This record gives sequence, structure tokens and C-alpha cells, in this order.
Amino acid sequence: MVQWQEISGAVTAPRGYQAAGIVAGLKPSGAKDLALIYSEVDAIAAGVFTQTQVRAACVDYCRQQLQRKASARAILCNAGQANAATGEGGWEDVRESAQLLSQSLGIPGDAVLLASTGVIGQRIKMEALRQGVPKLVAELSETGGDEAAAAIITTDLVTKSIALEAQFGDRTVRMGGICKGSGMIHPNMATMLGFITCDAVVSSQLWQEMLSRAVDKSFNQITVDGDTSTNDTVIALANGQSRTPAILRDGPEAQKLEAMLTA
Repeated sequence: MVQWQEISGAVTAPRGYQAAGIVAGLKPSGAKDLALIYSEVDAIAAGVFTQTQVRAACVDYCRQQLQRKASARAILCNAGQANAATGEGGWEDVRESAQLLSQSLGIPGDAVLLASTGVIGQRIKMEALRQGVPKLVAELSETGGDEAAAAIITTDLVTKSIALEAQFGDRTVRMGGICKGSGMIHPNMATMLGFITCDAVVSSQLWQEMLSRAVDKSFNQITVDGDTSTNDTVIALANGQSRTPAILRDGPEAQKLEAMLTA
């Protein structure tokens, strides 16, 4: 029996999310290169990251943030420069990126998560980012999921997005996702970014466990050419705006939500 149906909207399909994707001048091609996913309220946040020893600054930043608190309001992703193998300067760029976005959105700095994709060894073009972030925030909309999907890709030939809807009792839960990755795919997510939004109410520990299992059953099963990457990141937000009863432990509702996440 089908437990859910596919709907449009990508990461803005769930309630309480907005997204945007713009041309900030980070890519030489002039394509969209800066994406934002924003939850209107605090969301439970979970993450799964590269298992390589050499990691981009944004990966270490997100891991530290999620260890401190399992919640967030925004995900900022730049394409063009990976900001990996960039030393202390790359770390300063990550900290400034989070500060720029928190100021533009009027949210705490620790409510921002970050991801980068692009050329390893290159720092983010910060002057372009400084000018781009306010424009990006101004473009936020409840229909911006497709623009965000377009702004995170690098060598991909197409954008990748999905959204699902299912009944939980008398309420509807929605989940949306966007992803990038083309070539350099091997077990353990290489060079891949994925961002998932959901409006269910779920405990932070359970949400993290669900995401880890879902990634193991999906992205960590794929092989193309044996390379791994410095930047692999999957972040999932759950903001509770469906107003469904809280899912706090394993059971039919938790299993259904995890099946949606894996799908």
C-alpha cells in the first residue's frame, strides 16, 4: 500500500519554509551559485557528513554547531568554491558567512548551517558573498525550492529535487529535498550535498538516527569512480509546523516518517 504521494515544491513544500537561489558571481559561468533554505521557526536539525580525514571548513563548522545544539533556522550553500584545504583563512570565511546571514535574517549566528561545493583549494569569493547574501534573503519565497536546487549544482546535468506528502492521523506531513552530485560518487557520499525539510514534530535524537540510517541505505550505497570528497553533507530540518503529535520514540508513526526520509 502506498503510504505517501509525491507533490511539487521541493524543500518549500513543507509548511513554514522558504528558499531562494541567486547568481552572486561565485561561478565563472554566471549560473546561479548561492542558495538559502530558511525555516520560519526553530527546526530540529540533523546532519551526516563526509568520513574523510580532510574536511572542508563548512563541514567542521556544521559538526560543531550540531554537537552544541540540534536545531537551526537556515542553511546557506555556495557553489563555485569548496573552501576545503584553505587553512585558517577558510575557517574565517565560514564564520563570516554565518554572521552575514544571521544579520540579514535577524536570527542568532548559531541558527545558521553552511555548505560549500566547487573547486577544492579555493576560498569562497567573500566580496561576492557579502553583496549576495542580502539579495538572497530578499528573494526568499514559499515557492523558491527550484531556485535553490539550481543554485547548489556544479557539474550536474540536471537539478535534483523531490517532495512527499502523507497522512499522520488527521494531519498531513510533508517532506522535501534537494541534492547535488555528479561524478566522484562512491560509498560514503562523495561529492554530494543534500538538504531535506520536514514539518513533522520529532525528537532530535530520533531525527538524527533516522537520517543516519536513511543515508546508509541510499547515498552511502552508490558507486561511480572511487573518489571521496571533502565537503559531503546531508542536513535535515524538522520544524513541527504540521502540528501533528510529537514522534518521540520508535513505533508506526516513526517508521512511516523514516520510510519517507529514506524514499
